[in-house]
Amino acid sequence: MSTMNISLPESLKSFVDRQVSRRGYGTSSEYVRELIRRDQDREHLRVLLLDGAAASDPVVVDPAYFDGLRVRAVERGGR
Repeated sequence: MSTMNISLPESLKSFVDRQVSRRGYGTSSEYVRELIRRDQDREHLRVLLLDGAAASDPVVVDPAYFDGLRVRAVERGGR
């Protein structure tokens, strides 16, 4: 694993320390890694949404669409 050092003003360091304590992270590094993973997930979702919006065959998303998703989720073992 690589190491990265960052400089933070005291107010941000205090915030990170509080988050580590309140959320049960073992270290500030665990907290920062989680933030980065969430950002990666958001970026991936953004790409998927933009790709879907640019698709040549748009899908109508209405109540029937979501009903179909629920049926498929139940069939696959979801709730």
